Amino acid sequence: MAGFTNYAFRTLLRHLGGVDLIATEMVSARSFAELEMRGLDEPSRLWGVREEARPLAVQIWDNQPETLAKFAQQLAEDFKVSVIDLNFGCPARQIAGKSASGSYLLQFPEKIADIVRQTVQAAGNVPVTLKIRLGRTRDTINAVDVAQAAEDSGAAAITVHGRTASQMYTGQADWQEIGKVKRGVRKIPVIANGDIRSVDDALRCLQETAADGIMLGRGGIAKPYLFRQIAQVLRGEPVEPEPDNRFFRELIRQHYELLRRQFSERTAVHILRKHVCHYVVSLRGARMFRNAVGAADNEETFFGFVNDFFV
Repeated sequence: MAGFTNYAFRTLLRHLGGVDLIATEMVSARSFAELEMRGLDEPSRLWGVREEARPLAVQIWDNQPETLAKFAQQLAEDFKVSVIDLNFGCPARQIAGKSASGSYLLQFPEKIADIVRQTVQAAGNVPVTLKIRLGRTRDTINAVDVAQAAEDSGAAAITVHGRTASQMYTGQADWQEIGKVKRGVRKIPVIANGDIRSVDDALRCLQETAADGIMLGRGGIAKPYLFRQIAQVLRGEPVEPEPDNRFFRELIRQHYELLRRQFSERTAVHILRKHVCHYVVSLRGARMFRNAVGAADNEETFFGFVNDFFV
């Protein structure tokens, strides 16, 4: 997820456990090509990827098959990534509007098929997956058509977010539509995504969609320990209780230290502010805390608010 799944957060999730595959923030294939052409450093969203633990997926986006294919080849050969994931689901105006990429491409299954085909050829032995939404609008749902086109073009798996592009992040994810995609493909795994915020949600989603797996986005931002809880119940183990304040104090401190490997103090604090505001959504005094911590601009002030709240 853009703005969240950087190197520090991915490392934190691995430490907490329960995640089978982690993806980077989505990276622009065109920006990578332009930086390379000018002899500049690779995009910041690829920071740490070369040395990072595996398995690791890098999610990429653009609307030109040749550009995506070239980037995929470099990721496979130079970065040695585990999976290359094509983003056809992002509904943000910058991506789906101005850049005619992401969820904009859902209206052109044949172009998606061409992108997948060329990327698969370029990636060699590295699996190529894709993430989509149900369609552009409720009246133009075509996820099954897109999934079938991707399968025929060599995709290794497909993740389906249960909303349309026009919904953005409002309303409820339609798991029944994800189930149609699962029934519509012949052999590739289908991963369900959307509104999985608890262990019960995960179990219901798997049951209702018959999907081969689940992907967490916002649910994992608010509860980074949720991956471990879900893994425990799927293995038939007792699920650990919700964490206490000490857990959050230590989690936030560890996250900050990981961020400081890449960013300045000020930037690390600004990034971490977003995360901690998700942790407190349902807690008493959350609004006052968010207002206070949102103004923190340095380590001392930030952790003063954190330690006072998670006392």
